[in-house]
Amino acid sequence: MVWRTRRLAEASVAVAAATALVAGCASGSGGSTSGASGDTLTLWTHNAGNSTELDVVKKIIKEFNGSQSKYKVKLQAFPQSDYNNSVVAAASARKLPCLLDVDGPNVPNWAWGGYLAPVDVSGSEVPLSDQLPSTVGRYKDKVYAFGFYDVSLTFFARKSVLNEYGIRIPTIDKPWTKAEFDSALAELKKSGKFDYPLEMGTGGLGEWYTYGYSPQLQSFGGDLIDRDGYKTASGTLDGKSSVEWATWFRSLVTKGYLSKKSGADPNKDFLAGKSAIQWDGSWNATKTAERLGDDLAIIPPVDFGNGPKIGGASWQWAMSSTCSNKAGAEAWLKFSRQTKYFVDYAKATSTIPATDAAVQQVDGYQPGGKFNVFVEFARKYAEVRPVTPAYPYISTEFQKATQDILAGADPEDALGQAAKDIDNNLKTNNYDAG
Repeated sequence: MVWRTRRLAEASVAVAAATALVAGCASGSGGSTSGASGDTLTLWTHNAGNSTELDVVKKIIKEFNGSQSKYKVKLQAFPQSDYNNSVVAAASARKLPCLLDVDGPNVPNWAWGGYLAPVDVSGSEVPLSDQLPSTVGRYKDKVYAFGFYDVSLTFFARKSVLNEYGIRIPTIDKPWTKAEFDSALAELKKSGKFDYPLEMGTGGLGEWYTYGYSPQLQSFGGDLIDRDGYKTASGTLDGKSSVEWATWFRSLVTKGYLSKKSGADPNKDFLAGKSAIQWDGSWNATKTAERLGDDLAIIPPVDFGNGPKIGGASWQWAMSSTCSNKAGAEAWLKFSRQTKYFVDYAKATSTIPATDAAVQQVDGYQPGGKFNVFVEFARKYAEVRPVTPAYPYISTEFQKATQDILAGADPEDALGQAAKDIDNNLKTNNYDAG
């Protein structure tokens, strides 16, 4: 599974979602109800074209329908590139399905906009308290969604290359510092053996920019918005620490450490030896391990001064606010919360199981397994993206600013403009975030 590709497509319509909310969907909990015909409930997913994950969804539906005779769930799968637009259109027409999936960072936006209803899954086999916090979608202290897995950012490198140039292989207990990382990149650049010593997917678009780079900004001490009330980005996104991150990020290009626009498949380029260190994700770990074997170094994020950071939250299941059979929808949601399905999702998608019980049953992720490090990363380093309805807009503005910085824009000016635009959006929409 190319997880990054999914994120790029998903984020490209995030602004449309926010715009639709402003256009009148913020009262989505009223009006006509939909999503069910009697005791037959419709379920939407973004997984059309992603057969491995879709097969797990189909399995849960089939087993739920066969386990009782009161409710029947009917599947409708959308191509990932069309999914969010379809949800926006359906919300505007009060024709959302009863059950739908949602990318974790968008939960506050969809909840605020009236798309989603809070869910009660008490009494399920797996309690919410057993899950990684990043896999439960909350807004205003209410649970609106939950997921079965998460993913983790990481650096990939070859142990042999690091050893050849005298570069320490970092650990969870002792990650690289900024000084060590900069020194390693300088040494690798000096060797002349790589197109660029560092690969960070700069040729991507959309949510990868926020998911992949804002954790580094946060490790510098900055952030996308002041999380004390979520009322302003000014002074935070364009604050001293954030500008320091942006200046460093731009320096990677000017020093020749990083391409300002990488190739279409960064992991393929890394495996081909074009780069020495790749900033990637756990979704490519199995493929990379198969190619490099014991030479693969799975490396934690750099501590730029405020601890290592990675993004948290992935796709989650939710119930629409306009569902006319909420009892049936919650019955399906509760049924799905069985450890065996957490295991099935993780195996199918090469992702981090959301519960300890599932971790124990997925090869490589158990304690001592070669991929258990990702579980530890998720526990220790994950920081959810800002829990505010404004997130889709914030993400888009950060993406624009980051692209401009890579292209040579003044870091302070680019972040300052992004902060102003975000603040204007916050004021215009009067988001009730918290």
